Amino acid sequence: MAEKQGLAPIPAGSPGPNGAGPGGLSSRSSGELTEGQIHTAFLIRRVEQALLRLFSEGRLYGTVHTCIGQELIGVAVAEGLRQGDWVFSNHRCHGHFIAHTDCVEGLIAEIMGKRTGVCGGWGGSQHLCEGRFFSNGIQGSIVPVAAGLALGEKLRAAGNISAAFIGEGTLGEGAVYEAANIAAKWDLPLLIVLENNHYCQSTAQAETIAGDIAQRFAALGIRCFEADCWHARQLFETAAAAAEFVRHESRPAFLRVDTYRLMAHSKGDDDRDPREVQAYWEKDLLEQFAKRHVATTQPLLAEVDARINRAVADGLAAEDAQVVRPGVADGCDSVPVRWHKATIASKDRFSQAIRDCFERQMEKDPRIVLLGEDIRSPYGGAFKVTKGLSDKFPSRVRNTPISESAIVGLGNGLALHGMRPVCEIMFGDFLTLAFDQIANGAAKFPGMYNGKVQVPLIVRTPMGGGRGYGPTHSQSLEKHFLGLPQTRVLALNDRVHPGEIYDRLFATIDRMTLVIENKLMYARRPSGETAEGFVLEHSDEPFPTVRLRPEGRADVTVVCYAGTLPMVEEAALRAFDQMEIAVEVICPVQLYPLNPYPALESVARTGRLLVVEEGLAFAAWGAELIARIVEIAPGRLEKAARRTAPAHPIPSSGPLEKAVLPNVDSILRSIAELAGHVGDDGDAGDAQRV
Repeated sequence: MAEKQGLAPIPAGSPGPNGAGPGGLSSRSSGELTEGQIHTAFLIRRVEQALLRLFSEGRLYGTVHTCIGQELIGVAVAEGLRQGDWVFSNHRCHGHFIAHTDCVEGLIAEIMGKRTGVCGGWGGSQHLCEGRFFSNGIQGSIVPVAAGLALGEKLRAAGNISAAFIGEGTLGEGAVYEAANIAAKWDLPLLIVLENNHYCQSTAQAETIAGDIAQRFAALGIRCFEADCWHARQLFETAAAAAEFVRHESRPAFLRVDTYRLMAHSKGDDDRDPREVQAYWEKDLLEQFAKRHVATTQPLLAEVDARINRAVADGLAAEDAQVVRPGVADGCDSVPVRWHKATIASKDRFSQAIRDCFERQMEKDPRIVLLGEDIRSPYGGAFKVTKGLSDKFPSRVRNTPISESAIVGLGNGLALHGMRPVCEIMFGDFLTLAFDQIANGAAKFPGMYNGKVQVPLIVRTPMGGGRGYGPTHSQSLEKHFLGLPQTRVLALNDRVHPGEIYDRLFATIDRMTLVIENKLMYARRPSGETAEGFVLEHSDEPFPTVRLRPEGRADVTVVCYAGTLPMVEEAALRAFDQMEIAVEVICPVQLYPLNPYPALESVARTGRLLVVEEGLAFAAWGAELIARIVEIAPGRLEKAARRTAPAHPIPSSGPLEKAVLPNVDSILRSIAELAGHVGDDGDAGDAQRV
């Protein structure tokens, strides 16, 4: 049965780990645990038992993952930490939360879905935030975030540390090792606490974990500590020693604590051998203490239960969570804009303009930290945007391993710490490797923590084709990041100076912002020059929309963004010169939240809309724009079309890549078709050349 279940049953009275007796607490119990430690451990257990009861009564929402049997770990680690330290926990977080905050009332109300909960009822059991305590239900993702918090402490030299709780089931997640590698290389004050309860939900450890657990971290040069839940004094001493090592040495440590979860993974889903579970109940220290010290335990439990009962009663009487949270929800309404003539003073190339902006901002704001692959001198990034910055800011421009998840996770932690991180992803295609940190981290922290935190994180990356880089380096994947809560997506273009965009972003950032930099732009210079008969304008939005309009009446509206703007402009000029079709071009910088007004205003005059983007058509930005226009102003849009990439990988072949991506000829053809222009041969304009 040991091979199948992972742990052999331990009969009552048999030795525990390291030869201890079944209880660990004998007649020397008062010397093993202090009164405060015993009180906190029982408080955690009774709270969770109350939660299970409330769930069975239908008074709670979601799920409940209890740590019954593991309580002493949270208590021991909490004692080893101090007020300025950070804690990041996982789905099984109640014990860590209570040990660190003592906020029983807020926890119970939170799981009841009440406004008086620590996150206003939005986070629930797995997503708690109080002071410097955070938890998240996504396994493994918390370790890079905790490492980012540790990096923030190291940069500020405050002497605080960051602790991350994981279970051994999380050892299958690559983000854990990405973060541990960086923590070891950068000497970050990070303590990783592994609660080794021998099961990943219902699957025994023997089925999922190869080799020695501690050696995984020792191989990275991380100091490893080990303890268990059946030797109280050793556990508390080891946890204190691990925390002190991290704090004093400013280096990471790994603390493995062997334990056993006495209750089901979640509520009642438990298919372990009942004899095995019962054996561990009998050797549990709190159970043994209660039996051996009845006179001490009864008044303690009465006090604890009275507090819990009051908290439950207050929770039941409290109002439910609010539906609308001002300042948290994204606004995508149609907001009128005003236009002014565009002027672009600088003639620097895009890459140099962005680099100069970063240098200027980093001189002013010590909170800005740049993270990415190959961004330090002498290389300066794949497109040389950060060239030379590490010479001037050596501690704030950091080369990372090829670890996109950890890069953005560290950025999340730095942002929670109050820093202003900028994460460079070498190619936009690689954003998929960091999607969890964006979608389940940066995008959700503000909302699920009920507005208690902001994530002022910038993730910048080159997108798009045109350079023959092929299927994994030429995609336009930004559509997959549109619509995430509390996020912003910007796309730079040739008609707005990139330094101005980044200046505004640094000055106002209050959320995770993805900045798309089309790779063809880096060598170009932003320009305000226009052809005769056209006027170039900017809107008064914080991140302006570009409008290139004919001096007379327009026949067709073309909306585009990022690197498609130059080819759209050329197609518009050819449409006017060759077919006398007047085109108005609209090019927003901010893709999300979406303000459809600039496009809607133009469509109200033309009735015809073409949307051009490099990504795949289905569920893309252009589809959302058209849907919004139809919803807001039904009947205004007479004809619409989209010019996008086909639904297959981007080819490496130069001529084939040019043919499959939007190009001047294909855009011109679509313009002609929308305008109803038919040449002598019956085709639309110059479309026969496509």
